[in-house]
Amino acid sequence: MAKYHRTNVGSLVLDRHDPTRNATVGSHCRIWNALSASTIRRIIFDAVSCGGGSRHHRHHRNDFASTPSPVSSDSGNSKDKSQEQKQSASKSQPKPNAKSEKLSDLLNIAESEIDAETKKKEEALQELKRIVKELQVEDLTKRQMAAARVRLLAKEDLEVRGTLAMLGAIPPLVGMLDLEDVNSQISSLYALLNLGIGNDANKAAIVKIGAVHKMLKLIESPTDPDSSVSEAVVANFLGLSALDSNKPIIGSSGAIPFLFRTLENSHKKTSPQAKQDALRALYNLSIFPANISFILETDLVPFLINAIGDMEVSERILSILSNLVSTPEGRKTISAVRDAFSILVDVLNWTDSPGCQEKASYILMIMAHKAYGDRQAMIEAGIASSLLELMLLGTALAQKRASRILECLRIDKGKQVSRSSGGNFSSTVSAPICGSSSSCTEPDGSGKECLEEEEGMMSDEKKAVKQLVQQSLQSNMRKIVKRANLPQDFVPSEHFKALTSGSTSKSLPF
Repeated sequence: MAKYHRTNVGSLVLDRHDPTRNATVGSHCRIWNALSASTIRRIIFDAVSCGGGSRHHRHHRNDFASTPSPVSSDSGNSKDKSQEQKQSASKSQPKPNAKSEKLSDLLNIAESEIDAETKKKEEALQELKRIVKELQVEDLTKRQMAAARVRLLAKEDLEVRGTLAMLGAIPPLVGMLDLEDVNSQISSLYALLNLGIGNDANKAAIVKIGAVHKMLKLIESPTDPDSSVSEAVVANFLGLSALDSNKPIIGSSGAIPFLFRTLENSHKKTSPQAKQDALRALYNLSIFPANISFILETDLVPFLINAIGDMEVSERILSILSNLVSTPEGRKTISAVRDAFSILVDVLNWTDSPGCQEKASYILMIMAHKAYGDRQAMIEAGIASSLLELMLLGTALAQKRASRILECLRIDKGKQVSRSSGGNFSSTVSAPICGSSSSCTEPDGSGKECLEEEEGMMSDEKKAVKQLVQQSLQSNMRKIVKRANLPQDFVPSEHFKALTSGSTSKSLPF
């Protein structure tokens, strides 16, 4: 039997056809049919890929040696075929790669983290739903605890603020303002305050539901309201007034007098933080022009002007006055305050506070441009020297505004001198004494003759005024140099020389 197999293998591999051996040929056909298709493909693939080496020939011989004989039964053939198919399938499967295993581990870790995060968010959402539900129960203690929980959760998490509002937390919190319990009122006020931080939709919803009027009702009670409640209401007005659509509603509700009372409340214990919040809330409300009339109905303007001097609040006060000066009523009210211009002019000398200088110069610039009487009051307050100093040492914006104020004062003084001289002296009013016309700037010395001729035309009174003005300018320059810590031999720029050369009694009033 072994010999028979060797002959058959040799015939199969070499594919020899001998016509004289019919019996052997018939045996070849029977052996070929007994091999499975997968085995034949594997034999051919190994032979081609490995080059048919001796090792692979031995492997092939072993495969043929394990091939069942032609006399084996059909059941044996089927078992061998199934085993060969399993072996070929196992060999055809690639071995797992280490990188693939790492990637799979990373994906599994990411998936587990996502699942944990999702579970955590679901638990947080269920917690928020439970809190909102407790805001609506009859038990006052549970409602207070729920409001305190809303205040804590909404303090630093913007997403939680939006979620609580969508779940319906705002209406029950506003409803708690009607309770007579002070602790419930405070918890509700600060919860609403935190819900509105950085969320305009929540601010609009709080005002729309009527919270402003309920807050005013708390502090307008016959008895003196609790100071903690008042401070919480002020803080809410500050946050809610930051939204433009809320400004007219809050301004017309009566909140401005309450905020003013908070500012001037010196005999009661009002915290500095509450006063700062009230001042900032008034600034927000003064941005809306329609609220200016409500502000002028109070004594806020005189209070603010007299409060200038405290560096912590002065810049905010000047910001409010900058909004009020945009209307004729506001300018009239500011002008009516005693020593208003002296105080504002003094601010121009605050070299350590550029912001205050810029705002004060803006207020004075608007008022100088609009009213002649205000210009006269500024001159009497000694604005000229402050403006000259601001032109030298101020910021770029302050210098620009100071220049415009000087221009207003120069033009006004020119018109005044022209009217007093009957129009005959107008030609010398609009120009400086020297250096302004071509006839007075000839290089051959005719300019000096022109100047002497013009001085001869002056009266003794005007000459005296001119001398005083020049002395004043020199004195102011020495003060400015000393204040600026400049060297005593400091030489002004050509621009400043031109400014001071034209700042005589004909161009600048002193």
